[in-house]
Amino acid sequence: MGEPALKGEPGEGGASRPAPTRYGDDLYGWVEEQVALLREGAIASLDLTNIAEELSDVGAEQYNKLEGALEVLLLHMLKWDHQAAKRSRSWALSIEEHRLRAEKQLRKNPSLRSRLDEAIEDGFRLGRLRAAREMRVSAKSLPVACPYDWTTIMTRPFALDGD
Repeated sequence: MGEPALKGEPGEGGASRPAPTRYGDDLYGWVEEQVALLREGAIASLDLTNIAEELSDVGAEQYNKLEGALEVLLLHMLKWDHQAAKRSRSWALSIEEHRLRAEKQLRKNPSLRSRLDEAIEDGFRLGRLRAAREMRVSAKSLPVACPYDWTTIMTRPFALDGD
């Protein structure tokens, strides 16, 4: 295939191709156009600045999924350790679910392992605040730094008596 017709240039059959969709006006339409241009090999017509931004956002989204899984996991670990009388099957199952979510993110994105300490720290800070709010205690009553290492986060057993 040849280069796509640009604004004001004839497209297939001599018809003018519509003006390209602006990145800030219609993200979905812009993405569809950029994908078509890539598939056509029309590199010169690509919006490289915004493509780079979108790719960066995709990477950040993967990190955020890992951090989010750790946030919920650490929230329930803190509640488990600091509200023993209120331990529930729901907390244990949430811990297991979010372990699986974290493992999945790392399996699908192995290079995230290089940011694991950062993700644990970020997830813990948010999980700590959520735990304090849900437990109706001062955040000062909970550890400031994450008291769990990666192995503990991923393997410590959480079961109620009789489970």
